[in-house]
Amino acid sequence: MATITDNNIRSIKQRFGIVGESPALIGAIRRAMLVAPIDLSVLIIGESGSGKESFPKIIHESSPRKHKKYIAVNCGAIPEGTIDSELFGHVKGSFTGAIADHKGYFEEADGGVIFLDEVAEMPMSTQARLLRVLENGEYLRVGDSTVRKTNIRVVAATNKDMLQAVKDGKFREDLYYRLSTVQINVPPLRERGDDVLLLSRLFLRNFINVNRTAEVTLADDAQRLLKAYHWPGNVRQLKSVIEQVALFEAGNVVDAATLSQYMPSNRDKALTVQSQPSYDYNAEREQLFTLILSMRAEIEAIKKRLESAGPSTHVASNVHELKRETSPLLEMGGSTSENQSPYRSMQLQPQDLGRVDEVAAMDVEGETVKTLDETERETIENALRRNNGRRKLTAQELNISERTLYRKIKQYNLERQ
Repeated sequence: MATITDNNIRSIKQRFGIVGESPALIGAIRRAMLVAPIDLSVLIIGESGSGKESFPKIIHESSPRKHKKYIAVNCGAIPEGTIDSELFGHVKGSFTGAIADHKGYFEEADGGVIFLDEVAEMPMSTQARLLRVLENGEYLRVGDSTVRKTNIRVVAATNKDMLQAVKDGKFREDLYYRLSTVQINVPPLRERGDDVLLLSRLFLRNFINVNRTAEVTLADDAQRLLKAYHWPGNVRQLKSVIEQVALFEAGNVVDAATLSQYMPSNRDKALTVQSQPSYDYNAEREQLFTLILSMRAEIEAIKKRLESAGPSTHVASNVHELKRETSPLLEMGGSTSENQSPYRSMQLQPQDLGRVDEVAAMDVEGETVKTLDETERETIENALRRNNGRRKLTAQELNISERTLYRKIKQYNLERQ
């Protein structure tokens, strides 16, 4: 096996524009150079924005396949219905719109290297096809029965925990081990020490040279802040921050207080991590039930007040008095604009959750109460009517998500409403 010298690594870094001296980064580069001449599949693991896309290029350019094609494919950007056609090709008439035979990436890159970025996003059916290619170089075009052969090297990358994806049934275990014959871990920016400062100076210099802006100097405390920050977006995020500083602080010395204005707070970072909220339908259903039961209790209280009001001549004054009272359910606030619901957010009490079905089945004063589904349907129907069928306002009034409201409308056949 050839020895990888410091000069070799320096040459590779210069060739591919890699900046940094951290041991973890140098180790990843050395590993890529060592595996490049050996025709093995490689899996590159690293966070988004950490620079994973440079390593397949290093492997390709340092391998005997360097004179053949290199094709990079983002698996997460291809729709599930077309990814098989994109990767393996299709024959004319195999599906609507297939007006001619089409070569896939595996056929186009025959003899070369294909880089599958975000491989964890690949559908299970496509994973089975990929496994066959890795095992014996065979594949089928979509809609074809002719087995084709390809001589290709696969380098894959992901920012996901692949073992967890295997455990969750989202990725084939046999494919994972076939892809990760050699694994390269690209370190996140927060683990690269002074590389943050080297990259910051590079991004500053490039921005100033291209846009001809005034020089910007980073004070010592600003440099310490750069090194201490978590950088969830890695190199991509650092570049964005530095370019903003270069633009808006041109000609200034930037200290930590000024720099912090351009860096997301911990709260913003938490919001970024939770950018895809999950819906708890059971919790929303229970919240809706609690709203219905509270409204029913309030209606019963109003009925009793009216019944005890005496002669009908006093009904109007009593109703007026009830309107002035603070309701435990409704909070009108100072505004009743179209985009503001008059209903305040309700907290579901733990002791109430177990009584939903019990309360729904109770008899009140000898009369059978409507079932929970009937009450729920009537409440939604009345709310739709009050809001002239506008679903957004209806969802706000009922304090539920529009998605839950759409489900309920379909469940109770209220589409015409």
